[in-house]
Amino acid sequence: MGSSVVNGSVVNRSVVNRVAQDRSGRRPVALTIAGTDSGGGAGVVADLKTFEAHGVWGACAVVAVTAQNTIGVHDVGLLAPSLVRAQIAAVAGDIGFDAAKCGMLGSAELVECVAEALVDAGPVPLVVDPVLISKHGDRLLSEEALVVMRARLLPLAAVVTPNLPEAEALTGIEVDDRGAMVEAARRIAAMGPRVVFVKGGHLAGPDSPDLVWTDGEGTWLESPRIPGRHTHGTGCVVSAAICAELALGMDPVDACVAAKHFIEHAITAGVDLGSGVGPVDPGWQRLSRS
Repeated sequence: MGSSVVNGSVVNRSVVNRVAQDRSGRRPVALTIAGTDSGGGAGVVADLKTFEAHGVWGACAVVAVTAQNTIGVHDVGLLAPSLVRAQIAAVAGDIGFDAAKCGMLGSAELVECVAEALVDAGPVPLVVDPVLISKHGDRLLSEEALVVMRARLLPLAAVVTPNLPEAEALTGIEVDDRGAMVEAARRIAAMGPRVVFVKGGHLAGPDSPDLVWTDGEGTWLESPRIPGRHTHGTGCVVSAAICAELALGMDPVDACVAAKHFIEHAITAGVDLGSGVGPVDPGWQRLSRS
């Protein structure tokens, strides 16, 4: 897998992966807690593809079922909190998991349920992708649920991965430049997560900078904007890549750097499907080997 160099940080993934597997004596497991995407480009489906691409066994707890394609989200059905809790408990009680990520959670009751279930399952690194609005502009989380997320879920997180609209919703400030990204990261960090990864893809201009904030300091991960319409599932794949790296034993900051490298390739290899926003391809490494 080699090394990734971003903004001066070197991540030797092959060494980290080998050490993690030798220590555990089994294949690392990552758990995704999110909704489905019938079009296969986002949510649980994209997460499991990303876990597989990292050599991690993927487990899931489905929170919602969506009728979705490249054009938009046409319907959403939320599962009962008791069933979501049962899924998490079933995985934790038998297979176990080395890291977890949360995506679309749908309601305040489900956010509370997931937080409680994760506490019951025991401490593992958690990535929170605060999915509030779909790529197509559909609202996916209520204001009430956002309040519960701030209070109950973010304090459990090793990493939280907001894009700019999500950072605005979490902090209540406008986030439209680098200075505002720093201020948003400070405010989100005060809510409890160890690392805040603010994604700058919504900024205007030719670049797509991301900010990794931890211990009161930030590191910019620089990259040019990749042209094209194939960006569906970007946030899901980034957070799943971070989760997979955490399951493999990587430090959270290095996991963010590695995920930045991974998503750049996934966007470049985007799949030409449908007539709307096409999906990124978490299987880009397979294509590069063929």
